[in-house]
Amino acid sequence: MALDSDAPDWLRELALAYESGAHGQFVLHGNVADRFVLAGRLVSLSQYLDAQVLGGFQIVFSFDAGNGLALLRGAERVREWPAFEKLGPWPRDPRAAMDVIAHYLRYRANLRALGRSDGNGVALILRGIDQWLPGGQSGDFGIASLASLVRDFASEPPYTDLPFVSLLLADNLNDLHPLVAFNPRAARLRIALPDVPSLTRALAQLRIDHPAAFDPQQGDESTAQALAGVSLSALQSMVRQRAHEKRPLQPADFVAIKKTLVEGEAAGLVEFLETRRTLDDYHAPGALKTWLRQDIALWRAGETRALPMGYLFCGPVGTGKTYLVECLAGEAGVPVVKLKNFRDRWVGSSEGNLEKIFRLIRALGRCIVFIDEADQTLGKRDSGSGDSGLSGRLYSMIAQEMSDSDNRGRLMWILASSRPDLIEVDLKRPGRVDVKVPLLPTATVAESAALLNVLLKRFDIAPGAEAIASLSLPTLLTPGAAEALAVKVYRRVCTDQIDVLAALRESLTGYQAPVPAEVMQFQMRIAIREATDVQFVPEALRHFGEAPT
Repeated sequence: MALDSDAPDWLRELALAYESGAHGQFVLHGNVADRFVLAGRLVSLSQYLDAQVLGGFQIVFSFDAGNGLALLRGAERVREWPAFEKLGPWPRDPRAAMDVIAHYLRYRANLRALGRSDGNGVALILRGIDQWLPGGQSGDFGIASLASLVRDFASEPPYTDLPFVSLLLADNLNDLHPLVAFNPRAARLRIALPDVPSLTRALAQLRIDHPAAFDPQQGDESTAQALAGVSLSALQSMVRQRAHEKRPLQPADFVAIKKTLVEGEAAGLVEFLETRRTLDDYHAPGALKTWLRQDIALWRAGETRALPMGYLFCGPVGTGKTYLVECLAGEAGVPVVKLKNFRDRWVGSSEGNLEKIFRLIRALGRCIVFIDEADQTLGKRDSGSGDSGLSGRLYSMIAQEMSDSDNRGRLMWILASSRPDLIEVDLKRPGRVDVKVPLLPTATVAESAALLNVLLKRFDIAPGAEAIASLSLPTLLTPGAAEALAVKVYRRVCTDQIDVLAALRESLTGYQAPVPAEVMQFQMRIAIREATDVQFVPEALRHFGEAPT
Protein backbone atom coordinates (compact mmCIF):
# COMPACT_ATOMS: atom_id res chain seq x y z
CA MET A 1 0.00 0.00 0.00
CA ALA A 2 1.71 3.18 -1.21
CA LEU A 3 0.35 6.03 0.92
CA ASP A 4 0.57 9.76 0.28
CA SER A 5 3.13 11.63 2.34
CA ASP A 6 0.37 13.52 4.16
CA ALA A 7 -1.71 10.39 4.93
CA PRO A 8 -3.24 10.52 8.43
CA ASP A 9 -1.93 8.36 11.26
CA TRP A 10 -4.98 6.08 11.30
CA LEU A 11 -4.44 5.21 7.63
CA ARG A 12 -0.77 4.40 8.23
CA GLU A 13 -1.76 2.20 11.15
CA LEU A 14 -4.29 0.37 8.95
CA ALA A 15 -1.73 -0.25 6.21
CA LEU A 16 0.86 -1.53 8.68
CA ALA A 17 -1.61 -3.86 10.41
CA TYR A 18 -2.78 -5.41 7.14
CA GLU A 19 0.61 -5.72 5.45
CA SER A 20 2.10 -7.32 8.55
CA GLY A 21 -0.74 -9.83 8.73
CA ALA A 22 -1.75 -8.63 12.19
CA HIS A 23 -5.34 -7.86 11.17
CA GLY A 24 -7.64 -8.34 8.21
CA GLN A 25 -10.68 -6.55 9.59
CA PHE A 26 -10.81 -2.89 10.60
CA VAL A 27 -13.58 -1.03 12.42
CA LEU A 28 -13.28 2.62 11.39
CA HIS A 29 -15.33 4.84 13.66
CA GLY A 30 -15.75 8.52 14.31
CA ASN A 31 -15.66 11.07 11.51
CA VAL A 32 -16.54 8.53 8.83
CA ALA A 33 -19.21 10.64 7.13
CA ASP A 34 -16.80 13.47 6.35
CA ARG A 35 -14.93 14.34 3.17
CA PHE A 36 -11.21 13.68 2.66
CA VAL A 37 -8.66 15.46 0.46
CA LEU A 38 -7.55 13.26 -2.44
CA ALA A 39 -5.67 14.50 -5.50
CA GLY A 40 -7.21 17.94 -5.40
CA ARG A 41 -10.73 16.71 -4.64
CA LEU A 42 -12.87 16.22 -1.56
CA VAL A 43 -14.14 12.64 -1.62
CA SER A 44 -16.05 10.24 0.60
CA LEU A 45 -14.27 7.86 2.96
CA SER A 46 -15.07 4.89 0.70
CA GLN A 47 -13.45 6.62 -2.28
CA TYR A 48 -10.51 7.68 -0.14
CA LEU A 49 -9.93 4.15 1.15
CA ASP A 50 -10.27 2.68 -2.33
CA ALA A 51 -7.65 5.05 -3.73
CA GLN A 52 -5.24 4.98 -0.81
CA VAL A 53 -5.19 1.38 0.46
CA LEU A 54 -7.24 -0.83 -1.86
CA GLY A 55 -5.36 -0.25 -5.11
CA GLY A 56 -3.84 -3.74 -4.93
CA PHE A 57 -7.24 -5.44 -4.57
CA GLN A 58 -8.76 -6.48 -7.87
CA ILE A 59 -12.22 -7.09 -6.42
CA VAL A 60 -13.90 -4.55 -4.11
CA PHE A 61 -17.41 -5.07 -2.74
CA SER A 62 -19.44 -2.40 -0.98
CA PHE A 63 -22.59 -2.62 1.10
CA ASP A 64 -24.79 -0.09 2.85
CA ALA A 65 -28.42 -0.11 3.96
CA GLY A 66 -29.55 2.33 1.26
CA ASN A 67 -27.88 0.87 -1.83
CA GLY A 68 -27.44 -2.78 -0.93
CA LEU A 69 -24.58 -4.89 -2.22
CA ALA A 70 -22.50 -3.46 -5.06
CA LEU A 71 -19.20 -4.02 -6.84
CA LEU A 72 -16.84 -1.07 -6.96
CA ARG A 73 -14.27 -2.98 -8.98
CA GLY A 74 -13.72 -6.44 -10.47
CA ALA A 75 -17.10 -7.21 -12.03
CA GLU A 76 -15.54 -9.21 -14.88
CA ARG A 77 -13.73 -11.47 -12.41
CA VAL A 78 -16.82 -12.05 -10.28
CA ARG A 79 -18.75 -13.07 -13.40
CA GLU A 80 -16.41 -16.07 -13.65
CA TRP A 81 -17.99 -17.42 -10.47
CA PRO A 82 -20.29 -20.32 -11.45
CA ALA A 83 -22.98 -19.19 -9.00
CA PHE A 84 -23.05 -15.66 -10.40
CA GLU A 85 -25.80 -16.29 -12.96
CA LYS A 86 -28.10 -17.70 -10.25
CA LEU A 87 -27.85 -14.63 -8.02
CA GLY A 88 -30.20 -12.36 -9.92
CA PRO A 89 -30.26 -8.75 -8.65
CA TRP A 90 -27.67 -7.98 -6.00
CA PRO A 91 -29.34 -8.33 -2.58
CA ARG A 92 -30.25 -5.29 -0.50
CA ASP A 93 -30.94 -7.21 2.70
CA PRO A 94 -27.87 -7.28 5.00
CA ARG A 95 -28.07 -10.98 5.79
CA ALA A 96 -28.52 -11.99 2.15
CA ALA A 97 -25.67 -9.69 1.10
CA MET A 98 -23.28 -11.11 3.70
CA ASP A 99 -24.24 -14.63 2.64
CA VAL A 100 -23.27 -13.77 -0.95
CA ILE A 101 -19.90 -12.44 0.23
CA ALA A 102 -19.30 -15.51 2.40
CA HIS A 103 -20.27 -17.84 -0.47
CA TYR A 104 -17.95 -16.05 -2.91
CA LEU A 105 -15.03 -16.12 -0.47
CA ARG A 106 -15.49 -19.84 0.12
CA TYR A 107 -15.46 -20.34 -3.67
CA ARG A 108 -12.13 -18.50 -3.87
CA ALA A 109 -10.80 -20.55 -0.98
CA ASN A 110 -11.71 -23.75 -2.87
CA LEU A 111 -9.87 -22.49 -5.97
CA ARG A 112 -6.87 -21.75 -3.77
CA ALA A 113 -6.96 -25.28 -2.29
CA LEU A 114 -7.04 -26.74 -5.82
CA GLY A 115 -4.07 -24.61 -6.86
CA ARG A 116 -6.19 -22.62 -9.30
CA SER A 117 -6.19 -19.32 -7.46
CA ASP A 118 -5.42 -16.22 -9.54
CA GLY A 119 -4.14 -14.38 -6.45
CA ASN A 120 -6.66 -11.58 -6.78
CA GLY A 121 -7.32 -9.82 -3.48
CA VAL A 122 -10.86 -9.18 -2.27
CA ALA A 123 -11.90 -6.14 -0.23
CA LEU A 124 -15.23 -5.44 1.44
CA ILE A 125 -16.42 -2.01 2.58
CA LEU A 126 -19.41 -2.06 4.93
CA ARG A 127 -20.74 1.50 5.22
CA GLY A 128 -22.99 2.53 8.09
CA ILE A 129 -22.69 -0.90 9.66
CA ASP A 130 -23.95 0.45 12.99
CA GLN A 131 -27.29 1.15 11.27
CA TRP A 132 -27.99 -2.45 10.32
CA LEU A 133 -25.90 -4.24 12.94
CA PRO A 134 -26.75 -2.16 16.01
CA GLY A 135 -25.72 -2.69 19.59
CA GLY A 136 -28.30 -3.35 22.27
CA GLN A 137 -29.94 -6.17 20.28
CA SER A 138 -28.64 -9.08 22.33
CA GLY A 139 -31.98 -10.88 22.31
CA ASP A 140 -32.45 -10.73 18.54
CA PHE A 141 -31.25 -13.99 16.99
CA GLY A 142 -31.18 -12.59 13.45
CA ILE A 143 -28.93 -9.70 14.45
CA ALA A 144 -26.73 -11.99 16.55
CA SER A 145 -26.25 -14.47 13.70
CA LEU A 146 -25.39 -11.67 11.28
CA ALA A 147 -22.90 -10.23 13.77
CA SER A 148 -21.35 -13.68 14.15
CA LEU A 149 -20.87 -14.00 10.39
CA VAL A 150 -19.24 -10.55 10.06
CA ARG A 151 -17.03 -11.40 13.03
CA ASP A 152 -15.98 -14.63 11.31
CA PHE A 153 -14.64 -12.60 8.38
CA ALA A 154 -11.88 -11.45 10.75
CA SER A 155 -11.12 -14.63 12.63
CA GLU A 156 -12.17 -17.86 10.93
CA PRO A 157 -10.96 -19.89 7.96
CA PRO A 158 -11.37 -19.86 5.05
CA TYR A 159 -11.68 -16.04 5.19
CA THR A 160 -8.42 -15.58 7.11
CA ASP A 161 -6.56 -17.78 4.61
CA LEU A 162 -7.30 -15.43 1.70
CA PRO A 163 -5.94 -12.05 0.60
CA PHE A 164 -9.11 -10.47 2.02
CA VAL A 165 -9.74 -7.30 3.99
CA SER A 166 -13.02 -6.02 5.46
CA LEU A 167 -13.46 -2.35 6.37
CA LEU A 168 -16.36 -1.60 8.70
CA LEU A 169 -17.47 2.06 8.85
CA ALA A 170 -19.48 3.21 11.89
CA ASP A 171 -20.24 6.67 13.25
CA ASN A 172 -19.93 5.57 16.86
CA LEU A 173 -18.23 2.45 18.13
CA ASN A 174 -20.74 2.04 20.94
CA ASP A 175 -23.62 1.98 18.46
CA LEU A 176 -22.19 -1.14 16.79
CA HIS A 177 -22.99 -4.68 17.93
CA PRO A 178 -20.39 -5.61 20.58
CA LEU A 179 -19.56 -8.94 18.91
CA VAL A 180 -18.14 -6.94 16.02
CA ALA A 181 -17.14 -3.69 17.71
CA PHE A 182 -14.97 -5.36 20.32
CA ASN A 183 -13.75 -8.39 18.40
CA PRO A 184 -10.13 -8.92 19.54
CA ARG A 185 -9.20 -10.09 16.03
CA ALA A 186 -10.32 -6.78 14.49
CA ALA A 187 -8.47 -3.47 14.74
CA ARG A 188 -10.40 -0.41 15.88
CA LEU A 189 -9.26 2.87 14.35
CA ARG A 190 -10.75 6.21 15.34
CA ILE A 191 -11.02 8.80 12.57
CA ALA A 192 -10.78 12.21 14.16
CA LEU A 193 -12.16 15.47 12.89
CA PRO A 194 -9.66 17.14 10.54
CA ASP A 195 -6.63 18.76 12.12
CA VAL A 196 -5.22 22.14 11.08
CA PRO A 197 -2.97 20.72 8.28
CA SER A 198 -5.95 18.82 6.80
CA LEU A 199 -8.12 21.93 6.96
CA THR A 200 -5.33 23.96 5.35
CA ARG A 201 -5.08 21.53 2.43
CA ALA A 202 -8.86 21.51 2.01
CA LEU A 203 -9.03 25.31 2.09
CA ALA A 204 -6.31 25.55 -0.56
CA GLN A 205 -8.39 23.35 -2.85
CA LEU A 206 -11.66 25.11 -2.02
CA ARG A 207 -10.00 28.45 -2.77
CA ILE A 208 -9.26 27.19 -6.31
CA ASP A 209 -12.77 25.80 -6.78
CA HIS A 210 -14.66 28.72 -5.20
CA PRO A 211 -12.47 31.87 -5.27
CA ALA A 212 -15.41 34.19 -4.59
CA ALA A 213 -15.65 32.80 -1.03
CA PHE A 214 -12.11 33.85 -0.07
CA ASP A 215 -10.27 37.02 0.70
CA PRO A 216 -6.95 36.96 -1.22
CA GLN A 217 -5.25 38.62 1.75
CA GLN A 218 -6.34 35.95 4.24
CA GLY A 219 -4.01 32.95 4.61
CA ASP A 220 -5.36 29.41 4.61
CA GLU A 221 -3.41 28.32 7.70
CA SER A 222 -4.76 31.11 9.92
CA THR A 223 -8.27 30.37 8.65
CA ALA A 224 -7.77 26.67 9.40
CA GLN A 225 -6.62 27.42 12.94
CA ALA A 226 -9.70 29.56 13.52
CA LEU A 227 -12.00 26.81 12.20
CA ALA A 228 -10.46 23.84 14.04
CA GLY A 229 -13.18 21.40 15.03
CA VAL A 230 -15.18 21.86 11.82
CA SER A 231 -15.64 18.90 9.47
CA LEU A 232 -14.55 19.21 5.84
CA SER A 233 -18.08 18.50 4.60
CA ALA A 234 -19.49 21.34 6.72
CA LEU A 235 -16.67 23.61 5.58
CA GLN A 236 -17.31 22.74 1.93
CA SER A 237 -21.01 23.54 2.27
CA MET A 238 -20.29 26.86 3.93
CA VAL A 239 -17.72 27.85 1.28
CA ARG A 240 -20.13 26.99 -1.53
CA GLN A 241 -22.81 29.16 0.06
CA ARG A 242 -20.42 32.07 0.51
CA ALA A 243 -19.23 31.71 -3.09
CA HIS A 244 -22.82 31.79 -4.31
CA GLU A 245 -23.42 34.95 -2.26
CA LYS A 246 -20.07 36.37 -3.47
CA ARG A 247 -19.32 37.15 0.18
CA PRO A 248 -15.72 36.31 1.17
CA LEU A 249 -14.95 34.77 4.54
CA GLN A 250 -13.58 37.29 7.02
CA PRO A 251 -11.81 36.74 10.38
CA ALA A 252 -14.70 38.53 12.11
CA ASP A 253 -17.03 35.78 10.83
CA PHE A 254 -15.01 32.83 12.12
CA VAL A 255 -16.43 32.64 15.65
CA ALA A 256 -20.04 32.70 14.45
CA ILE A 257 -19.29 30.30 11.59
CA LYS A 258 -17.51 27.85 13.85
CA LYS A 259 -20.31 27.99 16.42
CA THR A 260 -22.94 27.31 13.77
CA LEU A 261 -21.02 24.50 12.06
CA VAL A 262 -19.88 22.73 15.22
CA GLU A 263 -23.26 22.90 16.93
CA GLY A 264 -24.82 21.57 13.73
CA GLU A 265 -22.35 18.67 13.67
CA ALA A 266 -22.99 17.94 17.35
CA ALA A 267 -26.74 17.62 16.77
CA GLY A 268 -27.76 19.48 19.92
CA LEU A 269 -25.37 17.64 22.22
CA VAL A 270 -23.22 20.68 23.02
CA GLU A 271 -23.61 24.42 23.22
CA PHE A 272 -20.99 27.08 22.67
CA LEU A 273 -20.98 29.70 25.41
CA GLU A 274 -20.29 33.10 23.92
CA THR A 275 -19.17 35.83 26.26
CA ARG A 276 -17.40 39.15 26.31
CA ARG A 277 -17.05 39.09 30.08
CA THR A 278 -13.75 38.73 31.86
CA LEU A 279 -12.77 38.16 35.47
CA ASP A 280 -13.08 41.93 35.95
CA ASP A 281 -16.85 41.39 35.76
CA TYR A 282 -16.86 38.75 38.50
CA HIS A 283 -17.18 39.85 42.11
CA ALA A 284 -15.00 37.43 44.05
CA PRO A 285 -12.23 37.30 46.66
CA GLY A 286 -8.90 38.54 45.35
CA ALA A 287 -7.17 35.22 46.07
CA LEU A 288 -9.46 33.36 43.69
CA LYS A 289 -9.07 35.86 40.84
CA THR A 290 -5.30 35.87 41.28
CA TRP A 291 -5.15 32.07 41.08
CA LEU A 292 -7.33 31.91 37.96
CA ARG A 293 -5.41 34.67 36.22
CA GLN A 294 -2.13 32.93 36.98
CA ASP A 295 -3.43 29.72 35.39
CA ILE A 296 -4.55 31.61 32.29
CA ALA A 297 -1.14 33.27 32.02
CA LEU A 298 0.51 29.83 32.26
CA TRP A 299 -1.85 28.53 29.58
CA ARG A 300 -0.95 31.33 27.21
CA ALA A 301 2.76 30.85 27.93
CA GLY A 302 2.54 27.14 27.12
CA GLU A 303 3.56 26.04 30.63
CA THR A 304 1.27 23.04 30.45
CA ARG A 305 2.97 21.08 33.23
CA ALA A 306 1.91 23.71 35.75
CA LEU A 307 -1.75 23.70 34.69
CA PRO A 308 -4.60 21.81 36.34
CA MET A 309 -6.45 19.16 34.37
CA GLY A 310 -9.70 20.56 35.64
CA TYR A 311 -11.61 22.67 38.12
CA LEU A 312 -14.59 22.01 40.33
CA PHE A 313 -16.67 25.10 41.13
CA CYS A 314 -18.96 24.24 44.01
CA GLY A 315 -21.17 26.16 46.36
CA PRO A 316 -24.80 26.93 47.20
CA VAL A 317 -27.28 27.62 44.44
CA GLY A 318 -27.09 31.16 43.10
CA THR A 319 -23.40 31.73 43.81
CA GLY A 320 -22.59 32.35 40.14
CA LYS A 321 -20.84 29.15 39.09
CA THR A 322 -21.91 29.37 35.44
CA TYR A 323 -21.22 33.10 35.38
CA LEU A 324 -17.67 32.50 36.62
CA VAL A 325 -17.10 29.98 33.80
CA GLU A 326 -18.21 32.60 31.27
CA CYS A 327 -15.88 35.19 32.79
CA LEU A 328 -12.99 32.73 32.85
CA ALA A 329 -13.61 31.86 29.19
CA GLY A 330 -13.63 35.53 28.21
CA GLU A 331 -10.39 36.04 30.09
CA ALA A 332 -8.73 33.04 28.44
CA GLY A 333 -10.08 33.80 24.96
CA VAL A 334 -10.84 30.16 24.13
CA PRO A 335 -14.06 28.37 23.10
CA VAL A 336 -16.26 27.08 25.91
CA VAL A 337 -18.24 23.94 25.13
CA LYS A 338 -21.11 23.21 27.49
CA LEU A 339 -22.32 19.62 27.51
CA LYS A 340 -26.07 19.38 27.12
CA ASN A 341 -28.23 16.33 27.79
CA PHE A 342 -26.48 13.51 25.94
CA ARG A 343 -28.47 10.73 27.61
CA ASP A 344 -30.89 8.88 25.36
CA ARG A 345 -33.56 6.30 26.03
CA TRP A 346 -32.25 3.95 23.31
CA VAL A 347 -29.71 1.36 24.33
CA GLY A 348 -26.21 2.40 23.26
CA SER A 349 -27.27 5.87 22.08
CA SER A 350 -26.01 7.69 25.16
CA GLU A 351 -22.56 6.15 24.78
CA GLY A 352 -22.59 7.01 21.08
CA ASN A 353 -23.54 10.61 21.86
CA LEU A 354 -20.67 10.87 24.31
CA GLU A 355 -18.28 9.46 21.69
CA LYS A 356 -19.38 12.18 19.31
CA ILE A 357 -18.84 14.88 21.93
CA PHE A 358 -15.33 13.65 22.71
CA ARG A 359 -14.51 13.56 19.00
CA LEU A 360 -15.57 17.18 18.73
CA ILE A 361 -13.69 18.56 21.71
CA ARG A 362 -10.49 16.73 20.72
CA ALA A 363 -10.58 18.58 17.41
CA LEU A 364 -11.21 22.04 18.83
CA GLY A 365 -7.69 22.58 20.08
CA ARG A 366 -7.56 24.66 23.23
CA CYS A 367 -10.98 24.84 24.81
CA ILE A 368 -12.87 24.66 28.08
CA VAL A 369 -15.34 21.80 28.57
CA PHE A 370 -18.06 22.84 31.00
CA ILE A 371 -20.32 20.34 32.76
CA ASP A 372 -23.06 22.01 34.78
CA GLU A 373 -24.97 20.11 37.45
CA ALA A 374 -22.10 17.63 37.39
CA ASP A 375 -23.55 15.55 40.22
CA GLN A 376 -26.43 14.58 37.92
CA THR A 377 -24.65 14.53 34.56
CA LEU A 378 -21.54 12.46 35.22
CA GLY A 379 -23.18 9.23 36.32
CA LYS A 380 -22.07 6.77 38.98
CA ARG A 381 -19.53 4.00 39.10
CA ASP A 382 -22.26 1.62 40.24
CA SER A 383 -25.84 2.80 39.85
CA GLY A 384 -27.39 -0.59 40.51
CA SER A 385 -29.69 -2.28 38.03
CA GLY A 386 -32.12 0.62 37.64
CA ASP A 387 -30.64 1.84 34.36
CA SER A 388 -29.12 -1.42 33.05
CA GLY A 389 -25.63 -0.16 33.86
CA LEU A 390 -25.87 2.98 31.68
CA SER A 391 -24.62 5.38 34.36
CA GLY A 392 -21.64 3.13 35.05
CA ARG A 393 -20.68 3.00 31.38
CA LEU A 394 -20.98 6.76 30.98
CA TYR A 395 -19.00 7.27 34.17
CA SER A 396 -16.22 5.06 32.85
CA MET A 397 -16.05 6.89 29.51
CA ILE A 398 -15.95 10.34 31.13
CA ALA A 399 -13.41 9.28 33.75
CA GLN A 400 -11.10 7.90 31.08
CA GLU A 401 -11.33 11.05 28.97
CA MET A 402 -10.81 13.38 31.93
CA SER A 403 -7.66 11.56 33.03
CA ASP A 404 -5.99 11.58 29.61
CA SER A 405 -2.73 13.40 30.36
CA ASP A 406 -2.38 14.39 26.69
CA ASN A 407 -5.23 16.84 27.31
CA ARG A 408 -3.30 18.85 29.92
CA GLY A 409 -2.91 22.36 28.56
CA ARG A 410 -5.24 21.63 25.67
CA LEU A 411 -8.57 20.86 27.31
CA MET A 412 -9.62 22.27 30.64
CA TRP A 413 -12.51 20.50 32.35
CA ILE A 414 -14.75 22.60 34.60
CA LEU A 415 -17.41 20.92 36.71
CA ALA A 416 -20.05 22.92 38.56
CA SER A 417 -22.28 21.58 41.30
CA SER A 418 -24.10 22.66 44.43
CA ARG A 419 -23.80 19.07 45.70
CA PRO A 420 -20.19 18.04 45.06
CA ASP A 421 -20.56 15.32 47.67
CA LEU A 422 -22.71 13.43 45.15
CA ILE A 423 -19.95 13.39 42.52
CA GLU A 424 -17.91 10.19 42.56
CA VAL A 425 -14.67 10.62 44.49
CA ASP A 426 -12.64 9.20 41.60
CA LEU A 427 -13.83 11.97 39.29
CA LYS A 428 -12.72 14.63 41.78
CA ARG A 429 -9.25 13.26 42.38
CA PRO A 430 -6.05 15.04 41.28
CA GLY A 431 -5.28 14.17 37.69
CA ARG A 432 -8.90 14.78 36.74
CA VAL A 433 -9.91 17.73 38.90
CA ASP A 434 -6.86 19.36 40.46
CA VAL A 435 -8.41 22.54 41.82
CA LYS A 436 -11.66 22.67 43.78
CA VAL A 437 -13.00 26.16 44.41
CA PRO A 438 -15.88 26.94 46.79
CA LEU A 439 -18.07 29.84 45.66
CA LEU A 440 -19.72 31.24 48.75
CA PRO A 441 -22.22 33.95 49.72
CA THR A 442 -21.20 37.16 51.44
CA ALA A 443 -19.80 36.86 54.96
CA THR A 444 -20.26 40.45 56.15
CA VAL A 445 -22.52 43.46 55.65
CA ALA A 446 -19.66 45.22 53.84
CA GLU A 447 -19.39 42.35 51.35
CA SER A 448 -23.16 42.38 50.79
CA ALA A 449 -23.03 46.14 50.18
CA ALA A 450 -20.14 45.81 47.72
CA LEU A 451 -21.95 43.04 45.81
CA LEU A 452 -25.21 45.01 45.62
CA ASN A 453 -23.38 48.12 44.49
CA VAL A 454 -21.72 46.19 41.63
CA LEU A 455 -25.10 44.89 40.48
CA LEU A 456 -26.82 48.26 40.77
CA LYS A 457 -24.12 49.72 38.49
CA ARG A 458 -25.68 47.72 35.68
CA PHE A 459 -28.79 49.89 36.07
CA ASP A 460 -26.75 53.08 36.47
CA ILE A 461 -28.19 53.70 39.94
CA ALA A 462 -25.32 52.58 42.21
CA PRO A 463 -25.11 54.90 45.27
CA GLY A 464 -21.79 53.49 46.49
CA ALA A 465 -20.98 50.58 48.79
CA GLU A 466 -20.56 52.79 51.87
CA ALA A 467 -24.04 54.28 51.49
CA ILE A 468 -25.58 50.83 51.02
CA ALA A 469 -23.71 49.46 54.05
CA SER A 470 -25.55 51.95 56.28
CA LEU A 471 -28.76 49.96 55.75
CA SER A 472 -29.75 46.72 57.45
CA LEU A 473 -28.38 44.33 54.87
CA PRO A 474 -28.54 40.55 55.10
CA THR A 475 -25.39 38.46 55.07
CA LEU A 476 -25.02 35.10 53.29
CA LEU A 477 -26.20 36.93 50.18
CA THR A 478 -25.53 35.09 46.92
CA PRO A 479 -25.02 36.84 43.56
CA GLY A 480 -28.30 35.33 42.38
CA ALA A 481 -30.24 36.67 45.35
CA ALA A 482 -28.46 40.03 45.10
CA GLU A 483 -29.33 40.31 41.39
CA ALA A 484 -33.01 39.66 42.17
CA LEU A 485 -32.84 42.33 44.86
CA ALA A 486 -31.17 44.81 42.47
CA VAL A 487 -33.92 44.26 39.89
CA LYS A 488 -36.53 44.86 42.60
CA VAL A 489 -34.80 48.10 43.61
CA TYR A 490 -34.62 49.33 40.02
CA ARG A 491 -38.31 48.54 39.58
CA ARG A 492 -39.21 50.63 42.63
CA VAL A 493 -37.04 53.52 41.40
CA CYS A 494 -38.88 53.44 38.06
CA THR A 495 -42.42 52.99 39.38
CA ASP A 496 -42.37 54.93 42.67
CA GLN A 497 -40.05 57.70 41.49
CA ILE A 498 -37.92 57.51 44.65
CA ASP A 499 -34.15 57.56 45.16
CA VAL A 500 -32.22 54.33 45.12
CA LEU A 501 -31.47 54.14 48.87
CA ALA A 502 -35.14 54.61 49.72
CA ALA A 503 -36.05 51.93 47.16
CA LEU A 504 -33.45 49.59 48.65
CA ARG A 505 -34.68 50.24 52.19
CA GLU A 506 -38.26 49.41 51.16
CA SER A 507 -37.12 46.32 49.21
CA LEU A 508 -35.32 45.03 52.31
CA THR A 509 -38.47 45.33 54.42
CA GLY A 510 -39.78 41.82 54.86
CA TYR A 511 -36.93 40.40 52.74
CA GLN A 512 -36.63 36.60 52.82
CA ALA A 513 -33.67 34.70 51.44
CA PRO A 514 -34.62 32.62 48.37
CA VAL A 515 -32.82 29.59 49.82
CA PRO A 516 -33.67 28.39 53.36
CA ALA A 517 -30.87 29.05 55.84
CA GLU A 518 -30.39 25.39 56.72
CA VAL A 519 -30.02 24.45 53.02
CA MET A 520 -27.60 27.32 52.42
CA GLN A 521 -25.43 26.37 55.40
CA PHE A 522 -25.44 22.68 54.45
CA GLN A 523 -24.26 23.44 50.91
CA MET A 524 -21.66 25.87 52.25
CA ARG A 525 -20.22 23.21 54.57
CA ILE A 526 -19.92 20.76 51.70
CA ALA A 527 -18.25 23.29 49.41
CA ILE A 528 -15.77 24.47 52.05
CA ARG A 529 -14.72 20.91 52.86
CA GLU A 530 -14.09 20.29 49.15
CA ALA A 531 -11.75 23.29 48.80
CA THR A 532 -8.21 22.42 47.74
CA ASP A 533 -6.83 25.57 49.39
CA VAL A 534 -8.13 27.40 52.45
CA GLN A 535 -7.21 30.74 50.85
CA PHE A 536 -10.31 30.37 48.67
CA VAL A 537 -12.50 30.52 51.80
CA PRO A 538 -13.13 33.89 53.51
CA GLU A 539 -11.91 33.78 57.08
CA ALA A 540 -15.35 34.68 58.42
CA LEU A 541 -16.84 31.54 56.84
CA ARG A 542 -14.16 28.98 57.58
CA HIS A 543 -15.94 27.77 60.69
CA PHE A 544 -18.63 26.25 58.43
CA GLY A 545 -16.07 23.73 57.24
CA GLU A 546 -15.15 22.54 60.70
CA ALA A 547 -16.29 19.07 61.67
CA PRO A 548 -19.02 19.08 64.34
CA THR A 549 -17.81 18.23 67.83
